Amino acid sequence: MKRLTFMRLSLWVYLGVFFAYLLGPLVIMSATAFNSPSFPRMTPWECLTFEWFSALFRDERILNGIWNSILVGAGTVVLSVAMGLAGALMLTQIWPKLRATYYTVIIAPILIPGVVLGISTLVFWDRINRMLGLGADSWLSNGLFLTIIGQSTFIASYCMLVLVARLQRYDVALTEAALDLGATHAQAFRKVLLPFMRPAIASAAVLAFLASFENYNTTTFTFGEYPTLTIELAQKVRYGITPAISALAFIIVVLTVFAALANEAALRRKELVAAARRKATVAELESGRLRLPGFLSSNAAAVALVAVACATVAVVGTAAVYSPAQCIANVQEQKRLETAERIQELRRQRELRRQEQLEQQGEAPAPSVPSGGNSSGFGSVFNPGNLSGESDDGAEAEKEPQGNGAGNSSGFGNVFDPGTLSGDEDSGSGN
Repeated sequence: MKRLTFMRLSLWVYLGVFFAYLLGPLVIMSATAFNSPSFPRMTPWECLTFEWFSALFRDERILNGIWNSILVGAGTVVLSVAMGLAGALMLTQIWPKLRATYYTVIIAPILIPGVVLGISTLVFWDRINRMLGLGADSWLSNGLFLTIIGQSTFIASYCMLVLVARLQRYDVALTEAALDLGATHAQAFRKVLLPFMRPAIASAAVLAFLASFENYNTTTFTFGEYPTLTIELAQKVRYGITPAISALAFIIVVLTVFAALANEAALRRKELVAAARRKATVAELESGRLRLPGFLSSNAAAVALVAVACATVAVVGTAAVYSPAQCIANVQEQKRLETAERIQELRRQRELRRQEQLEQQGEAPAPSVPSGGNSSGFGSVFNPGNLSGESDDGAEAEKEPQGNGAGNSSGFGNVFDPGTLSGDEDSGSGN
């Protein structure tokens, strides 16, 4: 008994850690869309704000990327589902000995890196464009066309796997019965096989759209003048992100959760209605007095769907009337005061260090400077007495007899003496 309890507890702990690891980043990123700092962060929390949603809807590049992603996704869904359905039908009808080889060929694009698919798509269709003699602005070089073709090469394989799983449960005798009753192959396909495959086609279409919407590796080589949302987000991350990207992530998460709950609620509703009809009596069925279960009765998904819808309406209503201007102003004033205090503290510390340095210099012995000396750091090189040819004992030099009455005191001796320049010596002047 204790062992069973321990195993159940361990299972719940494992599930908690698993979902925390899986959904934790999404929850944290969604929460940053409601925090006021200009850089996405959850802590420290400053002010509740909805301005990043407004900034998101004002961003033309993001809106253009979303529109291009929708166009590419729609084209990819049409092409991929068609090719996947054709591949699934061929796989179920091909000669059994070739089935394994054919399956390998169809699945191969999934194993090829997206970068290789993007480059090969660009090179191949550029060569086709040149062979046809078309210009660089032709539809074969259009970014939408190249992106749809490049993504469909591997997304079609995903669609085929989904459709094959459904097709394996199909009874071929139904098509044969339709043919025996006079229907053509096209009519048998349209009225018998296609209705049976409709749920799988819808699932494959959703899978193809989501795979196209989030693709980056292949699209980065083929988008041309039509950048998708992933391309725009990657370019924004290079130059610095804002919480507007978190707002976009929050919207995508809410739409995904809402769609998943709506689908689960609808499936659960069909199961409850079918169970109620099985339990009903013949009299209730004939009289039409069968009471079917309500939308919210015994339907946890429907209850969660209504809760998410109410929370979304509450958030939208709060955003319409709530203004975080005062809160943001208070936070900015608090930051300004904290910055001023930090600056004053740094100034005090710097003043204390300077006083300590002055005290240390006052205790040290002052360097002896000779009287009349030059304390400029260049010694006596620029002493005015030296520049004029005089030294410290210039007074004694004045008392000495001059060899020439017009003695030169320039500091260069008799080199530039007029008598020397004219070729006369000091002794010659006596003659």
